[in-house]
Amino acid sequence: MSVVVALGPVDRPIVDKHLGVDHVLVSDPSAADLAVAEGAIVRGNVTVDRALFDSMPHLRVLARTGVGTELVDLDVARERSIPVVITPGSNTNAVAEGALAMMLHLTKNLAALTELVHDGRWNERDNIPLGDIDGSTVGIVGWGRIGQRLGALAGALGARVRAFDPAAPIPAGIKCDSLAELLADSDFVSLHAPLIESTRHLINDESLAGIKPGAVLINCGRGPLIDIDAVYRALQSGKLAGVGLDVFDEEPPASHPMMSDPRVVMTPHVMGLTRKAAAQTYADAADGIRAVLEGNTPIATAS
Repeated sequence: MSVVVALGPVDRPIVDKHLGVDHVLVSDPSAADLAVAEGAIVRGNVTVDRALFDSMPHLRVLARTGVGTELVDLDVARERSIPVVITPGSNTNAVAEGALAMMLHLTKNLAALTELVHDGRWNERDNIPLGDIDGSTVGIVGWGRIGQRLGALAGALGARVRAFDPAAPIPAGIKCDSLAELLADSDFVSLHAPLIESTRHLINDESLAGIKPGAVLINCGRGPLIDIDAVYRALQSGKLAGVGLDVFDEEPPASHPMMSDPRVVMTPHVMGLTRKAAAQTYADAADGIRAVLEGNTPIATAS
């Protein structure tokens, strides 16, 4: 019987079902549990460094919920020939819908309108501008599964879609040759790029200087894709009309002046954790663990 530890909360009934009868899940593992663990399911906010690997000397496979591996020491995993399973696609629709929801929330000014009705200021409704997705240009940075799904959703609402991704093939009709081209042309900008050295603080003072005035910026990708201070300056100056953030440099984030701005909507890194998406993520992670422990090849691993 192989021991699989859960590092972070998981849906036990789903994981148990997909691990099968030959592997037992241990939630809230003790040091003794870690010492005998052959598999580990790790939530996205857990740091897996050399010390944690050392505490699991019998580890044969690690599964990360989602695709982000910035907090996993992949060099140590490679040294020890431990595959790091990821779960691409499990939350594609959820994150794309979350980004679109933030766009709609901000362009329809839902927070201000809710407050207006609550305060009995009905006659002031004409003072609050409302925008449209239909007829707008939605720029997507990162043309992977989530970016493509968001493009399909935005297009279905009548938006013109543009995309920039130097590492992915993009249809000629929507491809931008540079980030600057996309920013200058887009009413909404949604970030779905991976976090690598070249994308850290991709959105900064320099890039924001060329953004279309009044654009709305959404980040449901990786927190460090933006320089939050630069984004706040752009919001204050009017270069940005609104900001939606589901991810942050550090999570939970430290207090920031932007948090109290009514033109900002923030969520605690949950856009990919709808009931359906979370269930699929746990199932895929457990399937990957089981595949390795039973001598098979998992569907997806980190490079």
